[in-house]
Amino acid sequence: MSKLIYVVDDESNIRTMMQLFLENEGFTVETFKDGQEACQAFSAKEPDMLILDIMMPGIDGLSLCTYFRRQSHVPIIFVSAKDTPLDRVMGITLGSDDYITKPFLPLEFVARVKALFRRSDPHFYDAGMTDPVTRFICGNLVLFPVSHRVTIQERDLNVTPTEFDFLLYMIQRADNAVSKKELAEQIWHFQGPNPEADMPEDFIKRLRKKLLSFGSTALIETVWGFGYRMSERKPEGIESI
Repeated sequence: MSKLIYVVDDESNIRTMMQLFLENEGFTVETFKDGQEACQAFSAKEPDMLILDIMMPGIDGLSLCTYFRRQSHVPIIFVSAKDTPLDRVMGITLGSDDYITKPFLPLEFVARVKALFRRSDPHFYDAGMTDPVTRFICGNLVLFPVSHRVTIQERDLNVTPTEFDFLLYMIQRADNAVSKKELAEQIWHFQGPNPEADMPEDFIKRLRKKLLSFGSTALIETVWGFGYRMSERKPEGIESI
């Protein structure tokens, strides 16, 4: 079944262009000129992905992202003319999984959409693709890369694609400190002389809270002045910093 994508942008030419290129790749696309239309459609049927502009009349893209993220883990991409590091950090902090600045190359746009689907949906992988590693474990936290599942005490934990990428990256380096710079470049693809300055700290706080509320014994520890480390809670208990 074709993946359903909602495109929300107040510029008709941008909506038409994105729809054309996505449909040429086999996706089903519905477009909306404002947030109200998108919310109504979302209530009737949840799509497989949301592509949101930020600067729109009425309900802006940031508010839409917050609204959708409260009720769903559907992948979200911002496509916006706002291209400062602060804009990118704000978008990711509110729960988006990628951020593309206008103007953009259509081929890159489609590639980013496909990449996010590969990260978020195991069924999007080509039939011949295999993963030699079936799972990664830290305490009672288990990640399954192929099925893109996260379990704690054998209960499924709902995570966004970016949360999954972060946990997988950290669990592969369990007990080793990972710098903010490395995370900013590898997980959020921030560039520039100081990518760590754009590190979304609120993202870490929310993910810690989610793990602890679910009874995880895997901890995201702060390594002061450097970055973070994933470790297992010891029997005597280690407080999350």
